[in-house]
Amino acid sequence: MNTTEKNSKLYRMGCLAFFFSGICAMSSGVIVSLLQEYYGFAYSMTGTLLSLMNIGNLVAGFASAVLPSKIGTRMTVLTLTSGYALGYLFMASGNYLWLVMLAFLLLGLAKGNAINNCTVLVGNHAPDRTKGMNVMHASYACGALLGPILITATLLIGRFAPMYALSAGGVLLWLVFLAVRFPGKSQQTTDGKKERTDWGFLKEKKFWLLTALIFCQNAAETSVTGWMVTYYKGNGILSGTLANYTMTIMWGATLIARLLIAFVFPIKDRFKALAVMGGGCIVLYAALIFSNTGWLAILMLFAFSFAMAGVNPTGVAGAGKMLNAASMGIMLPTAGLGAILMPWIIGLVAEGVSLQAGMACNIIPCVGILVFSLVCRKYEEPAVSA
Repeated sequence: MNTTEKNSKLYRMGCLAFFFSGICAMSSGVIVSLLQEYYGFAYSMTGTLLSLMNIGNLVAGFASAVLPSKIGTRMTVLTLTSGYALGYLFMASGNYLWLVMLAFLLLGLAKGNAINNCTVLVGNHAPDRTKGMNVMHASYACGALLGPILITATLLIGRFAPMYALSAGGVLLWLVFLAVRFPGKSQQTTDGKKERTDWGFLKEKKFWLLTALIFCQNAAETSVTGWMVTYYKGNGILSGTLANYTMTIMWGATLIARLLIAFVFPIKDRFKALAVMGGGCIVLYAALIFSNTGWLAILMLFAFSFAMAGVNPTGVAGAGKMLNAASMGIMLPTAGLGAILMPWIIGLVAEGVSLQAGMACNIIPCVGILVFSLVCRKYEEPAVSA
């Protein structure tokens, strides 16, 4: 197999792995509601379970950067990836609270591991990094849309059948990573010393600017997915069936946008495109929080999701030669803190002032996307399609 064929194979496997991760990761929101019903969990416990998954996601990112030099990339990837299969299996096989809590932590570890390694696989082997990253994230969106359908279908078999089906999806993801044949322990160099991870990217200004950009994207997007339905329901704008379709609408818009970026409107200037996306997010978010009718709210939600869809994959693609397991192990979990911090700030402001004031705070990370995109243009590589 020549180099081109090998790169093409690894690129496709990265996209396939992220598709399975999309099914397993995004199904957790539906599964946690089923568990709440089955076991009678309080809302506080439901929140704790979701927090444990986020904690696992962050831990996996840093583990993906540090563990390969200790136990090898192959062992690191396969160990962390098993979290999906084991996590959903634990949920289905027992009603012990500690086991369910461990299950969500394992899901987070698998999710973070998949994000890091799929990003490196696709980013380093796609013919066009920006296009490849958007195709990879479109694959994730396909999985996210398929997950609820899979759960609905398997519920006809039994109430724990969705967990077993998702565990099987985790096994398929594990097998894809097994087929990639990641390297084992680091080999010795010609002078007899063990190879070490290159941490030089930590000194690059562009790396931290990109991390800040992705931080803002995580903050803005997660605040909408976490708070917008509550905001609209509280104001009587969305209710009943229409409210239940908000996530489908968001992921549908995300999928369409990423496919258009990948195949119809190729990006020639990454950070100019990101600045346009950031400007669109600012305008559309303002329209989103001031929408006062159900259908207008849904339309603005679709438009905002469409504008936001390309920010993460295009921003990560901007890492260029810095894109490796170690850099993604630092960038992605650090940027992921935005998904924890901003929804919390909105809650504090909502409690102290009003929910509308809290939601208005989310305009700040939208502005951040625009600002950091413009600053990052100074550090862009000449060959943007690398």
